Amino acid sequence: RPEARCSETMSDRAKVLVVDDEPHILCSLGFVLKRAGYEVLQARSGGEALELIESQRPDVVFLDIMLPDADGYEVCRRVRADGELAGTYIIMLTARGRAVDRQQAFAAGADDYMTKPFSPSRALERVRTVLSRAG
Repeated sequence: RPEARCSETMSDRAKVLVVDDEPHILCSLGFVLKRAGYEVLQARSGGEALELIESQRPDVVFLDIMLPDADGYEVCRRVRADGELAGTYIIMLTARGRAVDRQQAFAAGADDYMTKPFSPSRALERVRTVLSRAG
């Protein structure tokens, strides 16, 4: 069963799921988001991400493309195909910066696209923008 790593659980805070198989990405982005007051969930594989999206219903998902067991494109397509999850805001966060990768991400249903290396403060700003529109 996947668990929220490095996080406290408080149901009244917005939830952000960070999906990456690189521990330093999980911890650096997780640290910035937690410090800003968000509940942070973490997953290291596509399958774990899908389980957490289904069970925890995060408001925003940062999703890497290259993941074990199901890549980010597949995760994104499966979330979009599920009527109850289709509104989840997905930001692809990946080392793949070519135009074809961006097109494939948006075709799979991504809402936004960020390339690595990235600024955690810019990632935080995107979360704030998304949640202010939704709120």
